[in-house]
Amino acid sequence: MILTCPECATRYQTDAAQFTPDGRKVRCAKCSHVWFQAPPQPEAEAGLEEPAAETPPEPEAHPEPVVPKREATAQPRIAPLPESWNVPRRRSFGGQSLERLTLAGGWIGLGVVVLGVGWSMLHYRQTIASLWPQSSSLYAAVGMPVNTRGLEFRDKTAHFESEAGQDVLVITGDLANVTSRELSVPPIRVSLLSADRRELYHWNVSAGVATLHPGQLASFRTRLPSPPPAARHIELRFAAEHGN
Repeated sequence: MILTCPECATRYQTDAAQFTPDGRKVRCAKCSHVWFQAPPQPEAEAGLEEPAAETPPEPEAHPEPVVPKREATAQPRIAPLPESWNVPRRRSFGGQSLERLTLAGGWIGLGVVVLGVGWSMLHYRQTIASLWPQSSSLYAAVGMPVNTRGLEFRDKTAHFESEAGQDVLVITGDLANVTSRELSVPPIRVSLLSADRRELYHWNVSAGVATLHPGQLASFRTRLPSPPPAARHIELRFAAEHGN
C-alpha cells in the first residue's frame, strides 16, 4: 500500500495489514504532519461481484500514530540539484571591515599628506622660491607672487629736505630676510621713474651688512640732492638683478 502525505506529498510504502477497516492516524516522517488514513479498498476479481461482508465494528481506540515505513525508492517532490554544486564561501565580516578601515585610513593619510604639502608650499613659499627660483612663476600664476631672492623691502619712506637752498630726496627703509636660512645682501638699486614709468635716474645703496640671518632686519638710508623734476615714482631693487 502506498501512502502520500497531503502536506509535503512525500510517498511511503506500507503494509495494508496494519490498517483496521476504520482506518487510523498516521504521521509523516519528513514534515511530521498527522492525518487520518482510510483503509485500502479490496480489489475485486474481474467478472465477479464483491461479496457483501459485514465486519463487526471494533471498539473505538486512539492508538499512537504509527510512522509508516518509508518506501526505499520514493523521492520527495523537490527540485533536483544541479550536477555541480559549490558551497558558498562564508563571508568574513571582520576581514571586510578591516579591509575597509585600511582603505579609508590610506585615503585619510593621503589627504593629510596633500594638505601638509600644500600648507608647507604656502607657508614657506619665500624659502622655496629662493631655493628653486623656477617656482616663482607657479606662485605668480595662482596670484601669490614671491621674492625669489628671499629679501624683502619694508617700511619704505621718501621725503624732501632742504639743504643749502636745494631740495634733497631722502629715502629710508628696512631690508628683511624672509627665509629660514642666512642670505647674502647685494647692493640696493634705487630708480626714479617718470609718470609713464620711464627710468630717469638710478644709483646704488649699501644696506650696511654683508649677510642677514633668518628674520633679521637691516635699515638703509640714502639721499639724492636735486632729483629730476619729472620724477614721480621710486623703485627699489637689487643691483645684481640688473647686472650692476
